[in-house]
Amino acid sequence: MSTKKYWLALYIIILLLGNNHSLLAQNNLPRVSLSKAIDVVEKDGKFRFYVDSKVSDSVMVPAGVNTGSLKNWLDTVLQNTSLTYLLRGEQVFIFDRKQNIQQALPGDFFIPETSSVDSVAPVLKTKAEPEPEIRVADVVIENRLIEIGLKGAKNPRPRITGYIRDGRTGESLPGAVIHDEAEHLTIMADGDGYFTLSVPSGKHTLEFSYNGMKTTKRQLLIYDNGKLNIDMKENIPTMNAVVVVAEKNSNTRRLMMGVEQLNVRTIKSVPVLLGEPDILRVVLSLPGVTSVGEASTGFNVRGGSADQNLVLFNGATIYNPTHLFGFFTAFNSESVKNVDLYKSSIPAKFGGRLSSVLDVEGREGNAKEWKGNAGINFLTAKLNLEGPITKDKTTINFGGRITYSDWLIRQIKNPEYNNSTADFIDADIQINHRFSDKDKISLTLYGSQDNFHLTPDSIYSYGNRNVVARWKHIYTDRFSMQVTGGVDRYKYNITGDEGTGKGSELKFQLTQAHARADFAYALNKHNSLDFGAQLIRYSLQPGSRQPLGGASIITPVTVPQEQAWESAIFVSDKITLTPKLSVEAGIRFSMYQMKGPRSVLQYVPGLPRSEVTITDTVQYGNGETIKTYLGPEWRMSARYSLSDNSSIKVGFNTLRQYLHLLTNTVAITPLDIWKLSDSYIQPQIGYQATMGYYHDFANGAFETSLEVYYKRLQHVLDFKSGAILLLNEHPETEVINTRGKAYGIEAMIRKNTGRLTGWLSYTYSRSFLQMDDSLAGQQINKGNYYPTNYDKPHIINLVSNYKFSHRYAISFNLNYSTGRPITYPVTIYYYAGSQRTYYSERNQYRIPDYFRMDLALNIDGNHKVKQKIHFFWTVGVYNLTSRENPYSVYFVEENGRIKGYQLSIIGTIVPYVTLNMKF
Repeated sequence: MSTKKYWLALYIIILLLGNNHSLLAQNNLPRVSLSKAIDVVEKDGKFRFYVDSKVSDSVMVPAGVNTGSLKNWLDTVLQNTSLTYLLRGEQVFIFDRKQNIQQALPGDFFIPETSSVDSVAPVLKTKAEPEPEIRVADVVIENRLIEIGLKGAKNPRPRITGYIRDGRTGESLPGAVIHDEAEHLTIMADGDGYFTLSVPSGKHTLEFSYNGMKTTKRQLLIYDNGKLNIDMKENIPTMNAVVVVAEKNSNTRRLMMGVEQLNVRTIKSVPVLLGEPDILRVVLSLPGVTSVGEASTGFNVRGGSADQNLVLFNGATIYNPTHLFGFFTAFNSESVKNVDLYKSSIPAKFGGRLSSVLDVEGREGNAKEWKGNAGINFLTAKLNLEGPITKDKTTINFGGRITYSDWLIRQIKNPEYNNSTADFIDADIQINHRFSDKDKISLTLYGSQDNFHLTPDSIYSYGNRNVVARWKHIYTDRFSMQVTGGVDRYKYNITGDEGTGKGSELKFQLTQAHARADFAYALNKHNSLDFGAQLIRYSLQPGSRQPLGGASIITPVTVPQEQAWESAIFVSDKITLTPKLSVEAGIRFSMYQMKGPRSVLQYVPGLPRSEVTITDTVQYGNGETIKTYLGPEWRMSARYSLSDNSSIKVGFNTLRQYLHLLTNTVAITPLDIWKLSDSYIQPQIGYQATMGYYHDFANGAFETSLEVYYKRLQHVLDFKSGAILLLNEHPETEVINTRGKAYGIEAMIRKNTGRLTGWLSYTYSRSFLQMDDSLAGQQINKGNYYPTNYDKPHIINLVSNYKFSHRYAISFNLNYSTGRPITYPVTIYYYAGSQRTYYSERNQYRIPDYFRMDLALNIDGNHKVKQKIHFFWTVGVYNLTSRENPYSVYFVEENGRIKGYQLSIIGTIVPYVTLNMKF
């Protein structure tokens, strides 16, 4: 223990003790050291001495000192030394005279009820009596011994429960980590910051940590069941340290693997295009995550397609998570609390996608006072307001963004785009109310809308609408429940040529109503159960085109509506087998039913499905079951601790996906169509096995990880050459059923503290498909495996932030990846009197590699406490080297020869300035 900590502990003990001077029994002592004399005196059991042994061994007590007064005896013994003493009841403190020991309580020791403090409440045997609450100042709480429960209770393994919250705002801290070093026990708080911990009775030191918050400890003396609420402080280090991970040693302690956790501070530190903090761009810098290129919607995880990722915002499904051709994420960073990306150990409560779950948790709002912030740059403006409707009970958080990018598009020199427009808007409202520590409800409203037209004949509009409500109830310290329900909708409209003979309006809409119940039950000290059920009703309008304007000659087309039910039950058990070995095993059993009304085409058995092989049509009535798919989804992960700083983990997952994205373009576009599984299009099934090694250095300042994975996929859709998917009433004639495989290695080193923070990652990843459809009518790559559109073998990401001071920091980002696959025309030939083009095997070649560097300077305003508005500036450069990274390569026939051209979305350096303010 350092000298400072020693005297702080001494000071705290002094404050807690009484002031009763008792008499010393008569003792005739020979000349001995002070330490031996103290041993003799303490044998009477009346007094307890506190003194450094080095000091007491060096002081000799004269023989014959035998006064009955403790005070007189100490005066005699210490009169010719540099030591003095302090009496507090039966406690005796001996220390150097140079030490300044304050004997009175500081004026702010007992703080007002409105301050942010911890609360400790023992659980009483008689429930009718109110639970007493003790409040103590933060300055001493870490070193003060807190007693929980009633003395004399004979509970061998008490249970401690409570909430972990932000002491400044009152917001819950989901996923906060609680660690008991003596018990080798680490647990995580749930989505509301609620935790339950079972430990042996006695003295314990618990460590609480959370992403971006200052780690804190509590010294507990536990007699019986009790409550412990923790208020954490934001990490504002005096030595310019920045913590960018969830908790110390989370890399090795966490049971799950393939999980990445981000907080808003980390997201804001990564330089991105035009300085707008972007969740998906930061996610793309993590190992195993990539995209097909700039200005692309969606992302690819471990060799999976973009539609195999489940994107959630407070439990609501976001089907199109980007704005403005993919340049911006559909989430306002000021409304986001934290982001979890599950790539491997996907919890059993999640289902419906094969590759990953991106779980975005929104902010609840400040429960103490009204706050706000705003920001503006060349293209976007945003506003966020939060505060208490009822202090410490009801909170609201509002966030909104809008763009004004038309001026930039009009800088394009091509006159065809002079009147082009592109804009978006998004907004979210989150309301939370706490009835008590046992009951909480929340309501989230989210909406986004994009509108653009690059030519005057077509106007595109697409957006999300989401409403979700949640109720959390705690039955006992062992058992809790959360019920979630809501409606999610994604739709797009395309209108064009109004007033002409070709005027039309194209519409698509997907709506899902969902409900789920999650339960958590702490079975015993070794087992923690999570179980529940989920129900989703899909209503899909695959597309309709109607004439627009009286002069239009367009024939109306409406693809029949589809509807289906997806239900699931799930259970998982976290088991602590030994202090070193932990296992989580679970199963999710899902069932999918395609429902009528619907007409199902029948085809000639054994022949490729096409319009010419249709033999009949079967009609199904409203609500009648057309097709049922069901099956188990297994989840397993295990962690073995090699030491306090290293561990190995293994995992295995199986997943099912009943929803498909029909697209034959490389990147997702607003024209893409979601399709439900039916009689011919089967659910996708995935299997993934993972193994990893994790090691921390320098007391958690550096984290390293190495993960390898292997995936097998079934019933993945690919498409015939020249497939027509839009307004197709029988898409099964255009798709090809395939099997897939993906494998890779992900290595990462992350620096968590100090002036320089960030991470460096390398990913080797391969992703292949192979035809598995005897009725396709054509072969791809002669029936052999071929690379997927998003297969990128090598990916390197470097993200760094150097903090010069509390006000100035510089951020740097580097990204390199292998070029994505492409199919090239290789020759021209003549057949039947006409010229034709011969193409290579599918995805046989690659476009050039991708390389980009970004740089940003972050300037904070002054940190005056009483200043009402604080300004923050970001000045940066996107694509520092001005590299013309190819998004695609296309070919044009010129004078009988095929010439290739490279298309770059951002082929130059892009400077930007962003102003943010807090008030």
